[in-house]
Amino acid sequence: MAPQTRRISSFPEVVIERDTESEESSSEEEEANVVLPEEETIQDSNNKGKTPITITLKKVCKVCKKTGHEAGFRGATYIDCPMKPCFLCKMPGHTTVTCPHRVATEYGIVPAPRKNTTNSLEFVFQRQLQPRVPPIKPAHVIPDQVHCAVIRYHSRRVTCLEFHPTNNNILLSGDKKGQLGIWDFGKVHEKTVYGNIHSCMLNNMKFNPTNDGSIYAASSDGTISCTDVETGISLALMNLNPNGWEGPSSWRMLYGLDVNSDKNVVLVADNFGYLYMADIRSNNIMSKPTLIHKKGTKVVGLNCNPLQPDLLLSCGNDHFARIWDIRRLEAGSSLYNLEHKRVVSSAYFSPISGSKILTTSLDNRIRVWDSIFGNLDYPSREIVHSHDFNRYLTAFRAEWDAKDSSESLVVIGRYISENYDGAALHPIDFVNVSTGQLVAEVMDPKITTISPVNKLHPREDILASGSSRSLFIWRPKKLDVAQPREEKRILLCGEVSKKRSKKHGDNGDDDSDNDIFRSKDNALKQKKLPSKSSSYSSRKNS
Repeated sequence: MAPQTRRISSFPEVVIERDTESEESSSEEEEANVVLPEEETIQDSNNKGKTPITITLKKVCKVCKKTGHEAGFRGATYIDCPMKPCFLCKMPGHTTVTCPHRVATEYGIVPAPRKNTTNSLEFVFQRQLQPRVPPIKPAHVIPDQVHCAVIRYHSRRVTCLEFHPTNNNILLSGDKKGQLGIWDFGKVHEKTVYGNIHSCMLNNMKFNPTNDGSIYAASSDGTISCTDVETGISLALMNLNPNGWEGPSSWRMLYGLDVNSDKNVVLVADNFGYLYMADIRSNNIMSKPTLIHKKGTKVVGLNCNPLQPDLLLSCGNDHFARIWDIRRLEAGSSLYNLEHKRVVSSAYFSPISGSKILTTSLDNRIRVWDSIFGNLDYPSREIVHSHDFNRYLTAFRAEWDAKDSSESLVVIGRYISENYDGAALHPIDFVNVSTGQLVAEVMDPKITTISPVNKLHPREDILASGSSRSLFIWRPKKLDVAQPREEKRILLCGEVSKKRSKKHGDNGDDDSDNDIFRSKDNALKQKKLPSKSSSYSSRKNS
């Protein structure tokens, strides 16, 4: 039997017949994709009264919309568009694969020189605050092993995390649907979800400084809630949309949130650039809203200075982070304006001295200002890091380690995946912002989704991470004591738990979040889990 030859065609050809008397399309895009046959074919077809048109389908780049090349992820490798700069560092001349910042985050980082000033505040800082910072930096303890997890805890992706101020084993989480979750990860199976507090995305939450049993939350439904953690009873502290939906031009969504304990005030900002202040004691708005960012832009973050609560740090979509004195707060009265190239997704004062500023921007930069009393025209350091996310993810935020007395360690998730032993994983990075060095990158082969929400415990060496709809608790390996079987420390919720109860268990799922443990449910029951040394891994750089 003669061998058969199969013709492989990358692009199919579509033949469309139309009348010769019909009007020709004036679209340039259609003309570019239409390939006419030879003249003889046209003449023959004209005799029949119809002209065949051959259309060739071409691959178009998703970035620049031009043909001849592709761009995007291919497995764990990101392919750059040749018409655009490097996706990671945003600089021309190379691609993401060959970007020097991908190998070492501190590449090109030069520590800023000492900025001498004659400011009296700088003198006070040196005399009173500087002695609190120890001269010898402590050794960083990295939580690099998944201790326990709750899979598909929320019905939508996790948006924020907060540890309880007094109970070390309680973690609170909010999601895109507006639900508030309370999880006792010390007992793993004790969890509660309050779904009747907000009607849409819960963006930020802070505990009441005078009552650790209640928490304030800001939502995209335009309300601030004060919820009792034990009972779930919620009180609306503020409602900016009392008349309901009246169109996108008037609907106010609340994003940034912080609590000023000295003045007993809850500060919150909306999607139009305004700041609101509500009295905790009277549950009333204290004054008229103040425009603190460009009108019509979101204010996504608020943070009060830990030692001087009258200093307020805000950030938003107008590419600025701004420092304010709330004692004389009015439009245009900011003390400093820290300019960025793109949207600023977070801005925080350092947790101990309050003298440093850490910002995260969508231009793939982590910026650090070493002293708020010095020259703030330019940052002390800019660290290149992959966190330029798409709209289906919660924004990445670099957050301080409150236990680090040197105020140099921060944690942030990574957007671009890396190839670890054949698996495409998105690690969580620990970065030393004093040098720009990558201290450690932690990952788990079972967690194949991105972890944009990360929170370090303020008192213990624990990391909480939110990946899609699931929560994970990380602890250091050397401190991990003997635990029960691994299956008992992983709690499966929602559809996964139902499928586990079925003997045949169909593992297909149409969830757009691409949740963890997809098609791996039966493996947890049938396969023996690998040893800890191979199951959980971290790569640390000295």
